[in-house]
Amino acid sequence: MQNSLKDFNHIFKLDPAKEISEEDLDKVCESGTDAIIVGGTDDVTLDGVLDLLSRIRRHSVPCILEISNLEAITPGFDHYFIPMVMNSREKKWMMDIQHQAIKQYKDIMDWDDIFVEGYCILNENAKAFTHTNSQLPEDADVTAYAYMTEHVFHLPIFYMEYSGTYGDPALVKKVKEQLDNTLLFYGGGIENNFQATEMKEHADVIIVGNSIYTDLKKALKTVKAVKV
Repeated sequence: MQNSLKDFNHIFKLDPAKEISEEDLDKVCESGTDAIIVGGTDDVTLDGVLDLLSRIRRHSVPCILEISNLEAITPGFDHYFIPMVMNSREKKWMMDIQHQAIKQYKDIMDWDDIFVEGYCILNENAKAFTHTNSQLPEDADVTAYAYMTEHVFHLPIFYMEYSGTYGDPALVKKVKEQLDNTLLFYGGGIENNFQATEMKEHADVIIVGNSIYTDLKKALKTVKAVKV
């Protein structure tokens, strides 16, 4: 899967706590995106995850569960992403929840399908920022987190999460310069072709989420903007 991750350019992210019509979901799944992540912060329930999974499964697009709580974990996804929130003030979000998951599920975990993300939340107004008790890092902190993700933890993904706000392309460039083997994922505020292209210039993969629910037509155009 590490090799197939390197083939990814664009991923849509769907929130199981948000409504999306069948027509709009069909458009997302048939857009040509490389994969769909199912994940969110608030009100992520097993029922919501299962409902969205069953609807996405009518299509051939790969489906990934980004795990935000243990109660919403279910078989049936192609891959599983496990965040480690680097800039959280609490060890809980770096290690303790992951530790609980390993205790509970290690006998059935297939590590060919599981990928741990070094996660850095960069929007202090985001729900995920508050939920994980994160602190807003300076640029030098972010590049150091990226370096640690690759050289200390040897994780396959470093995820810059701006969560609804468009980030700083110059910082994305600086972060990318720290990484040789770890892939750089960028998510946050991408609403049009220009932003998609700008962030993809440095990030290995861009994640488009909120604009699916605010302006689907523009969101769909971000796929062709970055696909090579």
